[in-house]
Amino acid sequence: MKVVFASTPTQEERINELVQTFYSKIFPFYFSDKEINKFERLKVLAITPEKAQLLSTLKTSYQVIASLQTLVNILEDPENKCKYKHLFERNVQILEDLDIFFPFDLANFKIDVNGNSYNQANFSMYAEANNQYLL
Repeated sequence: MKVVFASTPTQEERINELVQTFYSKIFPFYFSDKEINKFERLKVLAITPEKAQLLSTLKTSYQVIASLQTLVNILEDPENKCKYKHLFERNVQILEDLDIFFPFDLANFKIDVNGNSYNQANFSMYAEANNQYLL
């Protein structure tokens, strides 16, 4: 008999928050809205009910959380991200092993020689708002 610990609802919420971080903070910095829309259609980082079943153990949910957090931390520091290429690739592999679609290499997240990203000057409908107005 094998005892398996189930993931908690808090862990499932944290995974969803991290996926939303990619769509609202990471992807808009590097990609156009058209490309991000395509990522949604391709179900990049999507956690379907079938995948949620696979991630229902404590071990797998922690692996996903740790991998997503690591990727976010690497991509939020554009100047130093190349130092962590091996760590980036390792965490992408963990996601792939858990059947979470993340078809990116570190080279997909480019910045120019001035330190600007592809989409830094543009507005994105996916980006998190800096402020909110009540209408």
